[in-house]
Amino acid sequence: MALKQVSSNKCFEGFQKVFEHDSAELKCKMKFGIYLPPKAETGKCPVLYWLSGLTCTEQNFITKAGFHQAAAEHGLIVVAPDTSPRGCNIEGEDESWDFGTGAGFYVDATEDPWKTNYRMYSYIKDELPKLINANFPTDPERMSIFGHSMGGHGALILALKNPGKYKSVSAFAPICNPIQCQWGKKALGGYLGSDVSKWEAYDATQLVKSYPDSHLDILIDQGKDDQFLSAGQLLPDNFIAACTERKIPVVFRLQQASCFCDPSLLGCCFGYDHSYFFIATFINDHIKHHAKYLNA
Repeated sequence: MALKQVSSNKCFEGFQKVFEHDSAELKCKMKFGIYLPPKAETGKCPVLYWLSGLTCTEQNFITKAGFHQAAAEHGLIVVAPDTSPRGCNIEGEDESWDFGTGAGFYVDATEDPWKTNYRMYSYIKDELPKLINANFPTDPERMSIFGHSMGGHGALILALKNPGKYKSVSAFAPICNPIQCQWGKKALGGYLGSDVSKWEAYDATQLVKSYPDSHLDILIDQGKDDQFLSAGQLLPDNFIAACTERKIPVVFRLQQASCFCDPSLLGCCFGYDHSYFFIATFINDHIKHHAKYLNA
């Protein structure tokens, strides 16, 4: 499968590149970012896949997260694909910010008119890794996954649906129980139809209840002042409860910032939210989390 290089930038002695290709799974052109650390010049490296959230492209993570130095130090190739098919000429694909373009939700759609193109689950699980392994100096046996929000949901379900495929998984502010939140109900209903039992196959809280063993170390960071947490879109407590019941190891960190302002100044400071400022603050912890398993 032919790759077209869109950009290349030297970064921490490695290269941040963006490529475009024709996707057989999604039947459109797709872009992905890939960081090649210095170690990739002399040998094969493990691969860490990042899945972004609603409205994002491959650019958000590679330009805002600040992961490059840690990835270079640990010798990790980092791949960041787009979040949905684009330009498929599907009626209504650009009408909503939380459904259609930029909102693939990492599922394989079964409903018209989405089912032909909106197959992000299979794209991330099968097509993209095959493409990466065929064109870059990777070790196919060492692969991990992480993501943010909708992408955190994607990372969790891919790890839980494919035991042993990924060495580790982590997430920033993931949508943990989409069958119970408005974002999930809209996306899963639109892509998969009205049968809620079909939605459960893409819900991390449901999937962990039948995960076959405990050999999966999960790290989740959540901002305390995340507006979508308070709005009931993320529901991490449901996921943690399910993990606890199944004895699946999960480290959940509710991150809040210290305030040094005059306490009489109401609303003077806010803690960590849903933004890439939050992600950039803790990204090195996640890179180290994955490197522990990928470089073992």
